[in-house]
Amino acid sequence: MRLSKASEKMVVWIIIIALVFIAGGAAYFRSIEALYFAIGVILTSSLNVGRIFLLDRTVKKTLEMDDPSTGKMFVRLQFLLRYLLTGLVLMAAGLISVYVEPPFINIWGAVAGIFTMQIAVIIVRHRKLDD
Repeated sequence: MRLSKASEKMVVWIIIIALVFIAGGAAYFRSIEALYFAIGVILTSSLNVGRIFLLDRTVKKTLEMDDPSTGKMFVRLQFLLRYLLTGLVLMAAGLISVYVEPPFINIWGAVAGIFTMQIAVIIVRHRKLDD
């Protein structure tokens, strides 16, 4: 499946921002905890890339639909699916960080990874205005 140009830019920026967060975590923790932080960032950044794919597919499928009410329902269900996935991943990261010994996922790394998508949206929109 071919992504739109905006989606491709979003994926690239999510990866760049995740790498910046991982480098910041390594500089801050300077221990094995940096690895756990990186795993959290990678997990949720990967989720965000998956959400970009789902969002791109949703837009393409909705534009192909004939009935607007069907399209509206499809968009709502896809929205709920994307946020349900986000909630499940964050809940799993939180439970692992609390109940698994040693906690191989840092919850703050997972939260930082969630923000990669929002930061990427801001960057892509800002750069689009400059073009």
